[in-house]
Amino acid sequence: MIELHQIRPRIRSSMGGQRNGAASSSWLSQFWFSARRTKPLNPPHNTTVAINHPDGLTRRLGLFDLILIGVGASIGAGIFVVTGTVARDAGPGVTISFILAGLSCILNALCYAELASRFPAVVGGAYLYTYSAFNEITAFLVFAQLMLDYHIGAASIARSLASYVATLLELSPVFRGLPSWFGTGEEFFGGTVSVNVLAPVLLALLSVILCRGVGESSVLNSVMTITKIVIVIIVIFVGAFEVDVANWTPFAPNGIKAIFTGATVVFFAYVGFDAVANSAEESKRPQVCHKFQRDLPLGIIGSLFICIVLYIGVCLVITGMVPYNLIGEDAPLAEAFRSKGLKFVTFLITIGAVAGLTTTLLVGLYVQSRLYLGLGRDGLLPAVFAKVHPTRHTPIHSQVWVGIVAGVLSGLFNVSVLSHILSVGSLTGYSVVSACVVTLRWNDRHADDRVLSRWTSPWQEGVICLIVVACCGFATGVSYRYDGSFIFMIVAAVIAILSISALCFRQSYRDPPGFSCPGVPILPAVSIFFNIFLFAQLHEEAWVRFVVLSIIMVGVYAFYGQYNAKPGGMDDETIVYHSAPTEPTF
Repeated sequence: MIELHQIRPRIRSSMGGQRNGAASSSWLSQFWFSARRTKPLNPPHNTTVAINHPDGLTRRLGLFDLILIGVGASIGAGIFVVTGTVARDAGPGVTISFILAGLSCILNALCYAELASRFPAVVGGAYLYTYSAFNEITAFLVFAQLMLDYHIGAASIARSLASYVATLLELSPVFRGLPSWFGTGEEFFGGTVSVNVLAPVLLALLSVILCRGVGESSVLNSVMTITKIVIVIIVIFVGAFEVDVANWTPFAPNGIKAIFTGATVVFFAYVGFDAVANSAEESKRPQVCHKFQRDLPLGIIGSLFICIVLYIGVCLVITGMVPYNLIGEDAPLAEAFRSKGLKFVTFLITIGAVAGLTTTLLVGLYVQSRLYLGLGRDGLLPAVFAKVHPTRHTPIHSQVWVGIVAGVLSGLFNVSVLSHILSVGSLTGYSVVSACVVTLRWNDRHADDRVLSRWTSPWQEGVICLIVVACCGFATGVSYRYDGSFIFMIVAAVIAILSISALCFRQSYRDPPGFSCPGVPILPAVSIFFNIFLFAQLHEEAWVRFVVLSIIMVGVYAFYGQYNAKPGGMDDETIVYHSAPTEPTF
């Protein structure tokens, strides 16, 4: 016979298990509900920004400023290095590599331009678009991947800039013989620590300028960007007189594959035009009004076209001056002019590299702070990141945080060893933005008389098609990278074409107000395919980084983000910006 005291513990255990199971089920339900939340998309002319302070960011950036931000973010020292490095493999065909990569970026830029013109003119960029088109957790993951790229990239650029500045300083007798730990970096503890004093100092100076206001930082960016553009034009003009057209033969010495491989490498030389989209809240004329295009779309596309023209010019000059197999690896453009006895041009190239790195670093720090500001406002990060200085009108806390992170990384670690895990955030972010264009066109259709749930079959079917396109791009990229069967690539491409066809014929689309990306859904789908194709060309450690960081950030969201997020913005005060003017202002 079982005693009563033996039964009661079992009953308690059973009831406790039920409670724990119910609690676990409740937590998962809450997580699932929170993760699928979206941010309301208000019309651009009804833009509101909820913040804690009585004022928002200041609208001081015109079209010229936005174009220079895009050019400043994209063209760094890479124009003086990457062009020659890829030319050693692709030969004069490196010009085609840059054209192909530029065309791919144009696809991404058109998607950014549409979203920038139809969204409220506030900070956020890819994160904001994803929050409205998909859901909260996807937007949070996009932010995390982008932010890791920005942090490592800023630290790496700061160390490169410090090295160039130290080289210029040593031209003066006063600064000759600078210790390695000052500018180039000195390793300690078996290479675990690499001390660089100048890099954090440069980051601190740029952070102070950014904290003072967008006007001051825009002036510096404009001066430095114009300087490097002028230097690049001088390089192209002077080099054109040293070109020997015989050096352009053979045009593709290692075949077409080398040109396509080169395109996957030089694609990252264009990354940066998305910085214009993150300047929305400080743009004077951010949206499109009636038939007149406003500054954001023009800034995004205009800056990209300028970069394409400059890159093509440099490619033609360097491959025409020196036979492709004799182009240097470390400083190819400078060595090409030095071999022609044009030493004064090599000095200009060094100045151009310093200007290019400065603007790239400045814009990178600027974009990071605005992204942190957006997440602080939405509650996915602590509210301190949402604070804006009452007189400077800058997100000073976010800016200081970004400067500290980059300063620590650049001052203590040789972050160049992490360069092979970069660009993950850019490629995935661009892909998600392209998908946002497609899905938001569906939402326009559902916003009519037939109000359907986002999770009904048509929406799910469309998302599955987009995922299939991305998977086919990855499969094709992996097969191409590891010399897989050509048949396998053909099969993957055919499946992608079928998925795009399903998007075309099984969904209906409406052109949005303002700037409209042409060829939807074909153009965004092709953009996704090629972006993920390039993702497959990254180092395997980049794939691991993508998975590991995603898992970590899901955990952060589960224990912090889902409980503090405010998709509608912060609740204290609302700043209402005036709508864009109804008549064009030039």
